[in-house]
Amino acid sequence: MKIGLVSDTHGFFPTEIYAYFKEVDEIWHAGDIGPMSLIDRFNEFKPSRFVYGNIDDGKVRQACPEYIFQAIDGIKLLMIHIAGKEPRYTKQTGSLIKAHSPNVLICGHSHLLKVFRDHTNNLIYMNPGAAGKVGFHKKRSLIRFQINNGKLENLEAIDLGPRAIKKQD
Repeated sequence: MKIGLVSDTHGFFPTEIYAYFKEVDEIWHAGDIGPMSLIDRFNEFKPSRFVYGNIDDGKVRQACPEYIFQAIDGIKLLMIHIAGKEPRYTKQTGSLIKAHSPNVLICGHSHLLKVFRDHTNNLIYMNPGAAGKVGFHKKRSLIRFQINNGKLENLEAIDLGPRAIKKQD
């Protein structure tokens, strides 16, 4: 299964996903989506899973869960918007890690792309950074990866360029 991972769009649809996520099976959005229309736009392109973030309104919170725990091909994934600082996560994230023992923790919120092995909790931490234009980040980013026979493979961090989007003529 090929997954395109995005977070912190804040109402902006990164059109670069048409190229970068052309081959993915699903798009996962780790929160701070924006309006419901953005959910529809992602789903029109590819089947998508979302968790809500701290900026998302009541409609988005009704349509999306706060977190997703999903086992795919032997990999247990936990996705939540605010995970806290690793390896000492928020109380909720720590409880979810303890309850579900995920192999992969996916989050957003920090606007900083970061992937590393958390040896304390025996998991891979993935934050795709921010794909939107709102926030303190200097570059927009995505992650693309595969789950194949119980392994994470072909993990790619994708640099979408500066946060400031230039108008095209």
